[in-house]
Amino acid sequence: MINFDNSATSFPKPPAVAKAVSLAVERYGGNPGRSGHKLSQEAAQRVFEVRSAAAEMFKAQVENVAFTQNCTYALNMAIKGIAQFGGHIIISDHEHNAVARPVYALWKMRGVRFSVARTEDDDEKTVQNFRRLIEKDTRAIVCTAASNVTGRIMPYQKIAALCKEYGICFIGDGAQACGVLDVSLDDGFDFLCTAGHKALYGPTGTGLLISNGNYALSTIIEGGTGATSAQLEQTDFLPEKLESGTLNTVGIIGLGKGIGFVKRTTPKRMFEHEKRLCVQFEQMLAEDKRIKIYEQGSRRVPVVAFNIGDMHSEKTAQMLSQKGFALRGGLQCAALTHETLGTTEQGVVRFSPSAFNTNQQVSALARAVYSVK
Repeated sequence: MINFDNSATSFPKPPAVAKAVSLAVERYGGNPGRSGHKLSQEAAQRVFEVRSAAAEMFKAQVENVAFTQNCTYALNMAIKGIAQFGGHIIISDHEHNAVARPVYALWKMRGVRFSVARTEDDDEKTVQNFRRLIEKDTRAIVCTAASNVTGRIMPYQKIAALCKEYGICFIGDGAQACGVLDVSLDDGFDFLCTAGHKALYGPTGTGLLISNGNYALSTIIEGGTGATSAQLEQTDFLPEKLESGTLNTVGIIGLGKGIGFVKRTTPKRMFEHEKRLCVQFEQMLAEDKRIKIYEQGSRRVPVVAFNIGDMHSEKTAQMLSQKGFALRGGLQCAALTHETLGTTEQGVVRFSPSAFNTNQQVSALARAVYSVK
């Protein structure tokens, strides 16, 4: 099976990641930060090393890097932590449900109001659409750096400048950007949330919530932190405040090797390799007049969203799976994006390569697409 569904989770992983996970199970079995014995200390040291590597990559202070289960958890913690007591939130019309659903839940249960900014072909017009929606009690703008459906790159640096102008918290969803774009807190994010298991090539069950320290989050999870255990009140300093319960030590150690792989290869080279594969795929698809490609002219991370005529995208993906190729059909957990594209009924088929895919694999996939009837 050839995996072209790397926007869901990258596979295969670098060999060093698998070795690190195996070593973590065999050697680093202590609970980090919970005891003074050697097993705990060794595990804590390995976790700190990965935290430091992530801080360096995303231009953050080490204590402002919190590990989460995935990007969805990080986004929920940031969104609900900044606005669980009321106010107004603005999101874009290209958001994943990891943004849209917690915002909707806050509206339904807490009375938080929200607005959806329309994305335009012109970035300046997009930013102005956000500006027009700002209200006196707008607490945050939440925006994806790149769409998980089409790969469209949002003008996140300009939106960050807008937030700074109005004193509004800016929360970024970096799940599809971190690892292929040189994204960091230097771009103006107050909180940058991302997955460890996508373009950072770590194991599943890993994510990051990265802060610049300018905003304090209310916690939505409380519990054991290994610090201030005598108090019933949640630990108030980072990263422990946001890391209740036992960490995924095995996954985090594997993530460290994934981050190392990305740093050595560089996001720029990752992007260029994967973009070449996307261009090759689009050029080959152009030979089939039945095929429509979405947001083809926009600036995108390496993703191609397409359909074959009126065929439902899930049927297309199923037929390609039978031919040995993994692609994602349907709505990709992003209903807002599909409303924007006009594909709510049909969905799209998403092609998303990784550093390990080849030109030969793309050619084989294109031939398989031609054969779908």
